[in-house]
Amino acid sequence: MSDSQTTSSPATAHGAPTDRTAPASDAGPDAARATRAATPAWELLLPSVALPARQRGRALQRALRDAITSGRIAGGTRLPASRELAADLGVSRGLITDAYEQLTAEGYLRSGRGAGTWVSGAVRCAVPVGRERADDAREPAIGFLPGTSDLSLFPRAAWTAAHRRALARLPHEALGYPDPRGLPELREALAGLLTRRRGVVADPERIVVCSGVAQALTLVGAVLAGRGAGPLLAAGAAPAPARGGDRWAGATAEAVGSVRGTAAASTPGQGRPRVALEDPGTAAYRGLFAAVGVDAVPLAVGAEGIDPAELTATGARGAVLTPSHQFPSGIAYSARRRSGLLDWARAADGLLVEDDYDGDFRYDRAPVGALQGLDPGRVVYTGSVSKSLAPGLRLGWMVVPQALVDEVVERKRTMDLGHPVLDQALFADLIERGDYDRQLRRCQRAYRERRDALVTALAEHFPGTRVTGIAAGLHVIAHLPERYGPRESFLARAQRAGVALAPLDAYACGTAPELHARPGVRLVLGYAHLSPSRIVAAVRQLRHPGR
Repeated sequence: MSDSQTTSSPATAHGAPTDRTAPASDAGPDAARATRAATPAWELLLPSVALPARQRGRALQRALRDAITSGRIAGGTRLPASRELAADLGVSRGLITDAYEQLTAEGYLRSGRGAGTWVSGAVRCAVPVGRERADDAREPAIGFLPGTSDLSLFPRAAWTAAHRRALARLPHEALGYPDPRGLPELREALAGLLTRRRGVVADPERIVVCSGVAQALTLVGAVLAGRGAGPLLAAGAAPAPARGGDRWAGATAEAVGSVRGTAAASTPGQGRPRVALEDPGTAAYRGLFAAVGVDAVPLAVGAEGIDPAELTATGARGAVLTPSHQFPSGIAYSARRRSGLLDWARAADGLLVEDDYDGDFRYDRAPVGALQGLDPGRVVYTGSVSKSLAPGLRLGWMVVPQALVDEVVERKRTMDLGHPVLDQALFADLIERGDYDRQLRRCQRAYRERRDALVTALAEHFPGTRVTGIAAGLHVIAHLPERYGPRESFLARAQRAGVALAPLDAYACGTAPELHARPGVRLVLGYAHLSPSRIVAAVRQLRHPGR
C-alpha cells in the first residue's frame, strides 16, 4: 500500500475520521459545519461490536444513534465509508451498511450516490438541564410534614406471593382492555371490606376502581361540569352517555368530547358549577376541579365541621369533606353537622364527596362510621391504599350514587381506559386472604406507638403544649404556648435545626381568619413515617438546637 493510500483512510489509528468536504448539493448550514474538523471517537462503537454476533447489529445502531444525539458526533460530520469502518472495527461490511441504512431511515443520517454518508443537520442534541440550588440551601435532616406513611411497612413478601398467585389465576382474556369500573373480583372484595370496616353501603356495581382520591375527585368534577346547572341527582337528571362495549373504541364521540371539552366550556366565574372545599384543607383539590371546569369555594371549618347554612350561601353543587378526621384540624364532624349536611344535599339536589383518607386508623375509641352509610344516594365515598400500603401504587376506589354510576364509568373509560388489571387482581387476593387486614393491624400498632412517642416528647420538651386530633389518623395538631413564639421565629429556629415543620395556617384558604389571629404556634405534625426514636430526637432538637 502506498503512502497516498494510507493517508486517505477514513479513520486514524485511534478511530477519528479525517477532515472531509460536504457535497456541493448540501450547501448551507450543514455544509458549513461539515468543513470543520470532525473528531468523533469511533472507539465509542467498539463495545457494541464486542457483543455476541446476534446482538451486534442493534447494539451498533444504538451506539451510533446515542453518539449523534449526545453531540459526540456533530451534525454535518461525514462518516467513514462502510467498508473502511468495518475494517477499523473488525466486523462485516453488511453490519455497518445495515446500521447506516437504519439510521438514514430514521433521519439521523443522510446520504447520496457518490456523496457519502453524513450526520443530518436536522438532529438537535439533548441538552442536560441542571437543577439550580442556592449555595446556602439546606435540606432538613428530619421532617414532621403530614401525609406520609411509613413505606418500610409495605408488605413485600405478601405482595410478591399475591403477585404470583394473581398471575397464575388470571385467564389470558383478562389481560385485555379492562372494565372501566374495575375487576369484578376486586369490587366484590372491596364491597365486603368497606361494609365491614367503615359502614359503607357498598354494592359492587356502584364501586369504581381508580388511581386514588385525586382521580376520584376529577371524575366527580367532570360529572358536575357536564351537568352544569341542570338536575344532578333529582328526578329528571340528564341521562348518562351511552356505553359502547368493553373495548375503549366503544366510547361514544359525544362522551369523549364532553370530557375533553369540559374545562374549555366556560371561563372562571361565568356559569361554571361550584364545589365547596374545607378551609383549612387540601389546597391541591382546587387545581383538580379547575382542570375540569369547576370552581372551588373555600368554606371555614368550625368546631363541628362546615356549616350547612354557609354552604347554601355559596351556591355550590357539591362539597368535599373529611368528616371522620378532618384534614388538617383533626376534628370529627358532629352528628348534628352530618345530619345538616345531608339535609342540604337533599334540599339543594347537591352532592357530598367523602374523602376517607385515614379512616382505618383509630386508636383510642371505636371508628367513626362513614358519612356515606347515612345516605348512599347523596354521598360519593372515596378511599385509597396510599396510607395503608403506598401512594406509589396509585390504587383507590369510589362508591358512587346509583344515579351517577354510568356517567362516572364512561368518563373513567375516556380518561384512561380503566385501571391496570394485574394490580387489581393482586389487591383482591390480599383482601380475600386476610393479608390486607393484617397489614392494617400492623400499621395501626406501629402508628399508635409513634403517636404516643410524639405526645410524650412534646409534654417533656414543650410543657404546656395542647395536642388535639390524636384519636385517629397519621398526624396531630400541637398548640404550643405563646412563650415559644412568635410563629415566624419558631419556624426559623426549626429550619436552622434541620427539622421541617408545617404550621396549621399554611393550610388556610382565607375564610378562617382566626387561624392567623390566634397567638402561639400551632403545628400540623405528621409522625407515621418516623420511628419513635427519631420522633423523640427531633422534638429534643427543636427545643435544644445543637445538642
